[in-house]
Amino acid sequence: MTPPKPGISAGETLPAPAPVERRSYRWYHKLSAVLFVTFCLEIGCFLVIFPWTRYWDDNLFSTLLPEWRQYWQNAYVRGAISGVGVVNLYIAAAEIFRLRRFAKR
Repeated sequence: MTPPKPGISAGETLPAPAPVERRSYRWYHKLSAVLFVTFCLEIGCFLVIFPWTRYWDDNLFSTLLPEWRQYWQNAYVRGAISGVGVVNLYIAAAEIFRLRRFAKR
């Protein structure tokens, strides 16, 4: 026989845990989550691909100040912008896995 816990007599039982209420989601919660995932996917794909296309060299910012053209054509700058795109893709993937919170159990 195990000894009773301190503060509880031998014949006394522990109270049942309080039930936890599940959060209810409405349609606009679900829609906003799907739109956020779609937005992050689109921005991420664009930022990963666009700096490496020929359109990157002929944009407004590179022609606005000619002395900045060397920075726009720098591979490190292009890579940094593509890195921001990868972060957006990661956020989208994480949010896709979080969409399970809307599933009914």
